[in-house]
Amino acid sequence: MKRICLLLAAVLTISSCGVMQNLNTERLITSGVYVAQALSVTDAQVEDYVHQYIQQLDAQSQIMPESSEYTKRLRRLTKDLDGVNEKPLNFKVYKNDEINAFACADGSVRVYTGIMDVMTDDELLGVLGHEMGHVALHHTRKQMQKQMLTSAALQGIASTSQTAAALTDSQLGAIGELVLNAKFSRDMETESDDYGYNYLCEAGKNPWAMVECFEKMQALSESSGTAGPVSNLFSSHPETSKRIQHISQRCINDGYNRSSNGKK
Repeated sequence: MKRICLLLAAVLTISSCGVMQNLNTERLITSGVYVAQALSVTDAQVEDYVHQYIQQLDAQSQIMPESSEYTKRLRRLTKDLDGVNEKPLNFKVYKNDEINAFACADGSVRVYTGIMDVMTDDELLGVLGHEMGHVALHHTRKQMQKQMLTSAALQGIASTSQTAAALTDSQLGAIGELVLNAKFSRDMETESDDYGYNYLCEAGKNPWAMVECFEKMQALSESSGTAGPVSNLFSSHPETSKRIQHISQRCINDGYNRSSNGKK
């Protein structure tokens, strides 16, 4: 809050200076207000905004039915995974050949058939653990705040204080871009790796699953090239070999056996 007040004070002070005759004070004040609103957006607002987008995406996607082997497999793998930040998780499988999966601030987790086709059970759990880390650590809100400062479509979201404000098509599109092609900072990615590691351990899963996931991603990236199907999922992540080394060392330090199915 102190940061917001100082920013607004600076904007108002500058706009009142008579020597800056060519300055568009109305635009400057409006920009300052947008900055303040963007920085003060709440997790509840972000959850509502993202939920609206997920509802739209679900309606536009081919969701695998409960009778599908894909859905049965995902239900089996995630039956011990509780909610994140007191939000219950809801899992669905999209029929889509892309190698992708994502988790959202409202507790929605969506997994593509493409990634399920190339991942073992443990490797898929490694992906899910990492993606849920972004949710637990509020990375979506932080990225949305950043985008609100630069995206005209998302500035409109910043201007409302209503948690359940209806979003326009352009705003939903901007949120979709953020959800599906999020470029989290490398520090955020490392934080999510560590969160995913802890999450899998607490759920009784073997954290070596994350290492196996990264190794599979590395192999797929090398075989398909930078423009291949894996590039969107891991394009902004830290160097894969470093991630493998980091999580492997944690597993060793904590006494996990790579083939122990979660038992030390």
